[in-house]
Amino acid sequence: MDVPEIDLTDPAVLHDPYTAYAQVRERSAVVRLLVPGFGPFWAVTRHEEARAMLADPRMRINESSFMRPDVPEHCLPYMRTMSETNGAEHARLRRLVAPAFTPRRAGEFGARIERIVEGLLDELPEREPVDLLERFAKPLPIDVICELVGIPPADRPRWREYGAAIAAGHGERFARSIPGIIGDARSAIAAVKARPGDGLLSDLARVVEEDGDRLSDDELVTMVWLLVLAGQTPANLIANGVAILLAHPDQLAALRADPALLPRAVDELARWSPPQPMTVPRFPAEDVEIGGVTVPEGQPVTVSVASANRDPRVFDEPDRFDVTREPGPHLGFGHGPHFCVGASLARVETAVALGALLRRFPDLALAEEASYLPDPGTRRLASLSVTLRPAG
Repeated sequence: MDVPEIDLTDPAVLHDPYTAYAQVRERSAVVRLLVPGFGPFWAVTRHEEARAMLADPRMRINESSFMRPDVPEHCLPYMRTMSETNGAEHARLRRLVAPAFTPRRAGEFGARIERIVEGLLDELPEREPVDLLERFAKPLPIDVICELVGIPPADRPRWREYGAAIAAGHGERFARSIPGIIGDARSAIAAVKARPGDGLLSDLARVVEEDGDRLSDDELVTMVWLLVLAGQTPANLIANGVAILLAHPDQLAALRADPALLPRAVDELARWSPPQPMTVPRFPAEDVEIGGVTVPEGQPVTVSVASANRDPRVFDEPDRFDVTREPGPHLGFGHGPHFCVGASLARVETAVALGALLRRFPDLALAEEASYLPDPGTRRLASLSVTLRPAG
């Protein structure tokens, strides 16, 4: 069959991927992506086929699924994270960390997130425009991860620098931060072994001590690196959320009138404008048919989350942003074995952050137009300059 093509370097696609994918989604459940420097690359555009692909054990993640940063040799053992594993190995590592990220645990952690949020908001200047991305959305996730893991407060300013480097995306700053993260993770692990606490790191360190066959020392360091890496997603979800709400004053007013809608609003933001509009590529272990299209063994396949989340077969009026929408089966946090283990924490973190912003700053407004970076793999703002006028 005739498979449509999408050029990921096309400015129209970078500016508005939703329209670009909508134009081809009705023609085919699968499209070819044109990416400079890459060979054949496929993307699934429809929701049903996307869920099936993400749950298919034949579709495997490997080291080619990621852009490997250039790091010193001593850091290499920690670069292969849980995200690159499959099958029994992935299930083993996931079972160890998953209990810390259940919806119940995330809810219980909400009060500690609120203290972090309020502290960051207290630091914001009130008399001048402020970049909410740099001053609030980026430092919040790393502060939360530090609290969750059990990093001492005195060490957290350095971890904020790490978080900012990771959130900035791949590049020299990103690569330079990795040895520091690895070294500080090892120091933090040694500290909690000497004096256990109530953080996730202490829990995992006990697993190493009690049963080294379940989790090795190297895997524990790697787990901390993964938490720092993956924990930055809420930065873009929060910043994008503020910009989207300010662009939809009716929805902003509904949320201000009824803060109980915040959990729904967070899911709607993850559906309508997912921070990761494309999943990590999978590689078929054999020829696989998806929506009538045969994808050859070994050729990379991604899900266009931006497209699947607006599939009219699943979502009524999918292009409408609606904070009262009943949460549906969106793919903003993935699906299948690699569903985001921290999704519950990200939801709570984003809801607390947006709720505090709206409560404390009733006249929150953009100081300049918010613009997205031309990155097909991440939906993120270049900056978020706003004016703050606190209540009272």
